[in-house]
Amino acid sequence: MRVLGYPRVSTDEQARSGLGLVAQRASIEAEAARRGWTVDYATDDGISGSVPPADRPALGATLDRLDRGDVLIAAKLDRIGRSALDVLALAARADEEGWDLVVLDLGLDTSTPVGRFVLTMLAGVAELERGLIAARTRDALAAAKARGTRLGRPVETPETIRLTIAHLRREGWSLRAIADHLTAEGVPTARGGARWYPASVSGVLRSLALDAEAETAREVA
Repeated sequence: MRVLGYPRVSTDEQARSGLGLVAQRASIEAEAARRGWTVDYATDDGISGSVPPADRPALGATLDRLDRGDVLIAAKLDRIGRSALDVLALAARADEEGWDLVVLDLGLDTSTPVGRFVLTMLAGVAELERGLIAARTRDALAAAKARGTRLGRPVETPETIRLTIAHLRREGWSLRAIADHLTAEGVPTARGGARWYPASVSGVLRSLALDAEAETAREVA
C-alpha cells in the first residue's frame, strides 16, 4: 500500500498563515504517524484550485499512479477542489479504481462508514451546485432571448453560453460533463444541434482563449 500526500498552494496563497505547504504537510504527517503510514508527496506549488484535479501537473500524474489499496490524503478540502463536484468526482474515481481518499478537515475517509456518509452529504451539496448552475444557464438563455439574441441556429455560440461554459470549466467540470449538462438543458449548439460533444465544448473554450489573446494584442498595440 502506498500513501500519497497532496499539498497545494496557488501563488496568491503562499504567504497566508495556515495554507502553506509546511502547514499542510504537518497535518498530513500527524495523521500518518497516528496510522503508522509512510507518506510520499506530490505537490502542486503555484497551481490554482480552479484547475481541474486531473489537469494539475502533480495531482494528475499521481492519480494515474494510484493502484488498488493505495491512499491519497490531503489536509484540506479546498486543496483538492473548490466545489463538492470536484471531490465527489475524485471519490467516484477512487471507488472505481479501488484506492481511498482522505481529506482531513472534512473528516472524509472513503474506507470507513463515516467517510461514506460524508460522501452522501457531499452528493447533496453537488446536486445543489448542479441545480444552481442549471438555473443560471436558464436565466442567461432567457435574458439573451429578451435581448433578441437568436438561439435557434446562431452562426456563433451566444456569448451567454460561452461564458457559462467557461464558468463550468473553471469550476472543474470535464468537457464531457459540460457537454452532457448543456444537452440536458436543451441548449442548442452553434449549428442548432440538440446534442453537445466534448469536442464542441473544447472548440468554444479555444475560441474564448483566442478572443482573449486578440484583446491583449489590441491593448498592447
